[in-house]
Amino acid sequence: MPPVRAVTRNPGSDAARALADRGAEVVKADLDQIDTLKAAFAGCHGAYCVTNYWEHFSPEKETQQAKNLAEAAAAAGVDHVIWSTLEDTREGIPLDDDRMPTLIERYKVPHFDAKGQADRFFEDVPTTYLLTTAYWDNFIHFGWEPQRGEDGSLSLVLPMGDRPLPGLAVEDIGRCALGIFREGASTIGERIGIAAEHLTGAQMAKALGAVLGEPVTHVSPPFDVYRGFGFPGADDVGNMFQFYHDFNDVFTASRSVERARALNPQLQDFQTWLSRNGDRIPRH
Repeated sequence: MPPVRAVTRNPGSDAARALADRGAEVVKADLDQIDTLKAAFAGCHGAYCVTNYWEHFSPEKETQQAKNLAEAAAAAGVDHVIWSTLEDTREGIPLDDDRMPTLIERYKVPHFDAKGQADRFFEDVPTTYLLTTAYWDNFIHFGWEPQRGEDGSLSLVLPMGDRPLPGLAVEDIGRCALGIFREGASTIGERIGIAAEHLTGAQMAKALGAVLGEPVTHVSPPFDVYRGFGFPGADDVGNMFQFYHDFNDVFTASRSVERARALNPQLQDFQTWLSRNGDRIPRH
């Protein structure tokens, strides 16, 4: 049996060396260097392809990285690609629609739109298009944790009004991708949206309060206010939330809990995820 291939941007890292010590074949793959991707994909049956906009905040760079992934997979003859994509929000929102400002020249929600427009690169590659959604891990790593106000109370600040937000645990995305590979070629060409639950801000706040041991209130600021919060990418994320809100029926309908659970029987609902990760949520 061939060794497990570990794909990494940095083969010299401690984690990569630890895998090599255990017998893994450690291979460098850099999304900006197509030759490294071709080498990483060589001999592979399947490849899960994902880009990370938040490393560089450039939709143009992300588009090129997606193109590199598709071309490398084609060159290596990969039998089944899963492309982690999102909607191109501009397909449903004219660029002159001022509800959501146009950002970074021609994008509405850059970290969505760049992935959506890159779908075309995978049309000639045997690809399943996987649409993910909001990560509950954002409560740990991305600043979504409840904020303490001047009066000492905790607030969950999400501009969703009373609309539900599909969510899931990051680790369950990998398990769903494995489920897609197991289903095989029948999923090629399909767009599969996944979620573990569709919850309102108030429902998430109540669950967070239970695990944090004190009440949490959902606060839904106006989108313009949220866009002005000043953290890196606030305008992009504010537009994202407005897309979630204003096009909620379309967005939630394309994220199926039932389909996700069929792919991944271990799928965690929010309460289960909180029971396992609640102590990792920052306290302020």
